Amino acid sequence: MTAAGQPAAPHTDERLLRTSPLRKLLGRPELGSVVGAVAVLLFFAIVADSFLQASSLGTVLYAASTIGIMAAPVALLMIGGEFDLSAGVMVTSSALISSMFSYQMTANVWVGVFVSLLVTLGFGAFNGFMLTRTKLPSFIITLGTFLMLTGLNLGFTKLISGTVSTKAIGNMEGFESARKVFASHLTLGDVELKVTILWWAALVAIATWILIRTRFGNWIFAVGGEADAARAVGVPVIRTRIGLYLGVAFAAWVSGQHLLFSYDVVQSGEGVGNELIYIIAAVIGGCLITGGYGSAIGSAVGAVIFGMTSKGIVYAEWNPDWFKFFLGAMLLLATLLNAWVRKRAEATK
Repeated sequence: MTAAGQPAAPHTDERLLRTSPLRKLLGRPELGSVVGAVAVLLFFAIVADSFLQASSLGTVLYAASTIGIMAAPVALLMIGGEFDLSAGVMVTSSALISSMFSYQMTANVWVGVFVSLLVTLGFGAFNGFMLTRTKLPSFIITLGTFLMLTGLNLGFTKLISGTVSTKAIGNMEGFESARKVFASHLTLGDVELKVTILWWAALVAIATWILIRTRFGNWIFAVGGEADAARAVGVPVIRTRIGLYLGVAFAAWVSGQHLLFSYDVVQSGEGVGNELIYIIAAVIGGCLITGGYGSAIGSAVGAVIFGMTSKGIVYAEWNPDWFKFFLGAMLLLATLLNAWVRKRAEATK
């Protein structure tokens, strides 16, 4: 109660308070990954003479884009508090469906591409539906999908093609136009850029817009922070989770078509283990395992770190067996750095 004759102090909404640029910077989830990316860049610039050459830029960005295309929707899924361990083999499934449907039906390859899109989205919807209906952890649900798709990829490919790889479809109608969309390249000066870089940039931009500018983005953070509380205030938790899994499936379709139209044939055993790399890229980019925190831009920075490391080791002429060691070390260091940044940001509030 205020003293007689003294007006009560006005309440100021926290959203109207001025925030210093330093506080805003410390509050960004991708800050730690940016620091890590600069450190990796400087390190390989010193130990590998050809690392900073213009011709190396396209190679590094291509390696980053093949991971970044998947890392962006995986990051959104992790912000929503879930995982998808089937993402790696789903990419291969998408490519196999396009190739085998086109070859067996002797149709235009674009027919196979769109059939693959529908089936791959069905995989994503299955993951989301099973998660919301069974209430089982996403780890269990998507691990089951991972095992099923791994078996289906091998089983159907052997059944239809007689081998573990698909038949070549390079001479079929529509192949060249599809290759331009999913596996072409353009040259800017001395730099050759793959079209996957454009797909990657578009997906990161769309994911960032969704997180920052849309109601669905607010739902993602709310569901990842506390699903029960989000449900209590009217957030459609089920639709949000299914939508996130559909996003991962769409990116898997894009990556699968790139795989097919880059090499013409697809090995049915590919993709196993890549799901961990997508998750690592998202975590390095600032996403929390527990959900509710992260950004799509951070996943892009994590993918760039992956690209610089994988190609930097080659340019430094080191044994590529060291790559997994550096990847694990970066994961631990980035997680520790992100935790420190979050504590500093909370301390300045």
